[in-house]
Amino acid sequence: MPWEMRAGCGPYYTRSRRVNGRVVREYIGGGQIGHIAAEFDAIRRAERIAEADARRQEITEIEELDRIADDLGRATDEAMRTVLEAAGFHQHRGEWRRKRGRIHSWGNATK
Repeated sequence: MPWEMRAGCGPYYTRSRRVNGRVVREYIGGGQIGHIAAEFDAIRRAERIAEADARRQEITEIEELDRIADDLGRATDEAMRTVLEAAGFHQHRGEWRRKRGRIHSWGNATK
């Protein structure tokens, strides 16, 4: 806690904050007021830490779901490729086409 002692004075509480990019120390007070302000700041700090932890956990869960979706997409693409190749198709410049002259299971020949 930012409690300070100066010569001839008892302990007093200060709070640091940013104003226009500079750190400014704000005198709060000593005694009961200082203790209340210190407790209040500790509670706010704990809440900010808890919120940051929750955000990190949520990001981790989203990244895991994204990885699972990528794995599923790759598996689906591989299964589709296997089925189409078994049916006599090939890829030409990214497009699936039937091979020429092959008789397919549905009974018609292609040229």
